Amino acid sequence: MRHSLSPLLRHATVGVLALAAMWTPGSSLAAAPAPEAESLAFAQRYRAHQHGGIVRAANSSITCRQSAAPCPDVQEGRQGANGDFDMFYIDVDRDPNTYNSSRAEVRLPSGSRVTYARLYWGGNLRVGEQKPPEDNGRVLIAEPGGEYRELLADTVVGHRVADGADAFQASADVTRLVRESGSGLYTVAQVNVAMGESAAGAWGGWTLVVVYENAAEPLRHLAVWDGFVPLKSGSGQEIRLRDLRFAAGAGGRSGLVAYNGDRGTTGDSLTVTNGSASIALGNDANPQNDVLNSTISEPGDGAARVPAHANTLGYDSDVFDLGRVLQNAGDQLTFRLRSQQDAAWAGALFVAVDAQQ
Repeated sequence: MRHSLSPLLRHATVGVLALAAMWTPGSSLAAAPAPEAESLAFAQRYRAHQHGGIVRAANSSITCRQSAAPCPDVQEGRQGANGDFDMFYIDVDRDPNTYNSSRAEVRLPSGSRVTYARLYWGGNLRVGEQKPPEDNGRVLIAEPGGEYRELLADTVVGHRVADGADAFQASADVTRLVRESGSGLYTVAQVNVAMGESAAGAWGGWTLVVVYENAAEPLRHLAVWDGFVPLKSGSGQEIRLRDLRFAAGAGGRSGLVAYNGDRGTTGDSLTVTNGSASIALGNDANPQNDVLNSTISEPGDGAARVPAHANTLGYDSDVFDLGRVLQNAGDQLTFRLRSQQDAAWAGALFVAVDAQQ
């Protein structure tokens, strides 16, 4: 098995973007591979109208050195930011050929069939060291109980130098792998992240988004958007979903992938508007005014992670319940992500909403 990471993609510069992705007919929208891009705006990646739902597995790739106080307490959930620490790689696989690796569980309901799966990964290349951007579009992935496979990004790599960081996100379609492998712990290694200490901080991680079909579950609108958008101070990014047709009291969930949100730095929010009412999303792990707070969370009993740090120090992959937003019938939702202080980036958003029968 080959683990070397030879150069693959040149970097793409991402400008400050306005974001408006519309729900339109069709099952999939995939960006054409390209080595350079003037921008990487959010766009609909996948859409389905079927009985089923969306699950995701996620973990960070770097954390603070445990030998340095108060790192262990921060990993357990205490407030702390990546810029406060000398950051080092998470490496759980005991493989001398990898320098970072982490695991997370895909938990599919019994009887499910995977219809789409995409892996997102990203991080900061400039901390105490400068990582070469040529390896942004390449990682290793291992299915439950399997060995590593080399995975190449099949879309444009978003790459932006700003606020003292050299940030990127890449992604790849892994539908066949997840469909054949099913539930269990997936391992992702060699995410191109720099270690060390700086004011910008080291951060990075990965999220595996899995759309599934299951006859025992409600008919739902299922969709995934992605891009790579810097969230400058006070800026807002919007995603508008149209033609949803959901009944009053429908159920639903939304997931967000974002980078470099610091716990305790307030002023960031994810709001959803249904008609004239606007509701700020939040839960026990994500205050409404600090949703970009270095957490990997979801309602109920969350899927397993190795390691399972409560404070991921700059990586967010969170799932929110949309129940309050869907109290009234409608056919459209507008998501707005804001960051007033964090120099953060948005990478993906997915939504599952019960469809009107």
